[in-house]
Amino acid sequence: MKTIVITPARYASTRFPGKPLAKLGGREIILRVMDRIAEAGYPGVVATDDERIFTTVKDAGYLAVMTRSDHQSGTDRVCEALDRIESLTGEKYDVVINVQGDEPFIDPEQIHDLEQCFEDASTDIATLGRVYPATSTYAGLADPNLVKLVKSPSGRALYFSRSVIPYLRGVKEQEWPRCHKFFTHIGIYGYRSDTLREISALPKSPLETEESLEQLRWLENGYNIKVAESEKENIGIDTPEDLANAEMIMQKSFGEKGKIS
Repeated sequence: MKTIVITPARYASTRFPGKPLAKLGGREIILRVMDRIAEAGYPGVVATDDERIFTTVKDAGYLAVMTRSDHQSGTDRVCEALDRIESLTGEKYDVVINVQGDEPFIDPEQIHDLEQCFEDASTDIATLGRVYPATSTYAGLADPNLVKLVKSPSGRALYFSRSVIPYLRGVKEQEWPRCHKFFTHIGIYGYRSDTLREISALPKSPLETEESLEQLRWLENGYNIKVAESEKENIGIDTPEDLANAEMIMQKSFGEKGKIS
């Protein structure tokens, strides 16, 4: 099974323009992400529509490809990048891992976990879920920015939602985290190459539109999404405030060379 990791990164962002080139611990966020992918031992490529990001990545010794600027999602950008990479290199990949360009703390083991999902021939798409801590609050669980999921005993995703699922009838909401194992979604994906091309051609679905969750389009169209459990809590960077928090985490968790100690 031949696997490649593609990281979509664009300069324009409503909440944080230029985010991929903002520095975390003295190094650009996008390069922090690429460092983690390299540590995992996979070929990694940045897919971007911005020359500044392209140049920064190339100057650091990593691979990058330019893509169109009109993509509606990172998945579509990853799909275009895959076609370009395979055309340029003549290589063919079985599995594509999509690691977002604002995930500088991604654990290399999480990438391995995604790839292993494809050892099951029925897996079309793979993603990660984390058990919500039983000691945490219901208010935190109910945050619509924290996507929840339910899965079958075999690990197949049944639904994703911004609402708390499942609903616990007859239980006070404050007690929910202690009474049930809730799963939250970690937004990292793997796809079989053919599946990636298929889902990129699909129109938006009703559930996707209602919840603003792209993965619901894939479920509505019958794709099997395998969920691997991860104990790691990923820390994405969406705003300048998130970056400030990440700087504090860097000071506590990273060694002098920028690797997690």
